[in-house]
Amino acid sequence: MDNEEEFKARRLAALRDCDRVLCSGRPKSMRERLAPLTAYDGLDAPADFYGDGVVAELERRVAELLGTKGAAFFPTGTMAQQVALRCWAGRTGNPTVALHPLAHPETHERSALSTLTGLRTVHPTTEQRLPDADEIHDFDEPFGTLMLELPLRDAGFILPTWDGLTATVAAARERDAVVHFDGARLWECPPHFGHSLPEIAALADSVYVSFYKSLEGISGAALGGPADFIAEAKAWRHRYGGLLFQQWPAVLSALHGLDHELPRLPEYVAHAKVVAAALGGALRGSVPYFRVNPETPYTHQFQVWLAASAEALNEAGVRQAEETKTAVFGKWFDVGGAPGLAMTEVTVAASALEWTPEDVAIGVADFLTYLG
Repeated sequence: MDNEEEFKARRLAALRDCDRVLCSGRPKSMRERLAPLTAYDGLDAPADFYGDGVVAELERRVAELLGTKGAAFFPTGTMAQQVALRCWAGRTGNPTVALHPLAHPETHERSALSTLTGLRTVHPTTEQRLPDADEIHDFDEPFGTLMLELPLRDAGFILPTWDGLTATVAAARERDAVVHFDGARLWECPPHFGHSLPEIAALADSVYVSFYKSLEGISGAALGGPADFIAEAKAWRHRYGGLLFQQWPAVLSALHGLDHELPRLPEYVAHAKVVAAALGGALRGSVPYFRVNPETPYTHQFQVWLAASAEALNEAGVRQAEETKTAVFGKWFDVGGAPGLAMTEVTVAASALEWTPEDVAIGVADFLTYLG
């Protein structure tokens, strides 16, 4: 394989030139990303200035969508959650946060909770799922905040049942803990729960949502919660360097995502079940080992595992894209501690809707010929 940077450039070029892409979609240029933003009705208004104007408009939209009293825009989700958990620690007087060991602050933030805020984390469960009510009720240490990642990405975008979620939240309340939802991908959860975004958000004391993971925004996140909590969060946002002079490009892309991608998420979630079943059927009997995790997705995202190296799988995917103008899988990653096993995340969005089960089967069979 070429060196890492050369291979990345080769892969992106191949995907951009594809006619059909199943997972995640064709990469867009900056010009393509900016083009739809020019249709925004308020472009003739002055640009935002330290959080007013279009930023305040987005905050109002988010609060309305989540049913919260207020919302605050943040440049990153990492900052938003650091601030939320810090605020709750100060209000509860308890710096301990109960969360899953696979939760984002534990695996993707370089120990920021302890390094920047002095918070301590505990894990009510190590199972590949969110903690249940009994585990919260019987946990042997006090904690001030329970953080639940919905869905739990690194376990396979896993969600509990609605009854299970409400019971877990109730168990935390019985322990006088507050509840924070890491809802980076909360937007696509209503089909699984059978409840609206405001009904889901109402279970928690605060909620974080992302604008680029599901809504195709440029960047950015928001916290939703009580008005006094949001006011405090905005003070900490300033201290953390998150009160930027102007943020209108990211905010416009977030508004575009709310208008155009959010209404389509239920369709993506439904089709993800079709794609997952088709992938499983195509791989069954064709490879020594595979896993579609979960077998029936909870959202429009899931994992696929294969017994091969990420290097070989990524090379096969790029060759397929280059030679057939069709891409089935995204980037593969070696699974730590399991030599010869790799995993890729599948996101079913607009580009996948045209793929029938037969198309998926043909694409997988072709991909395997490049794997050898």
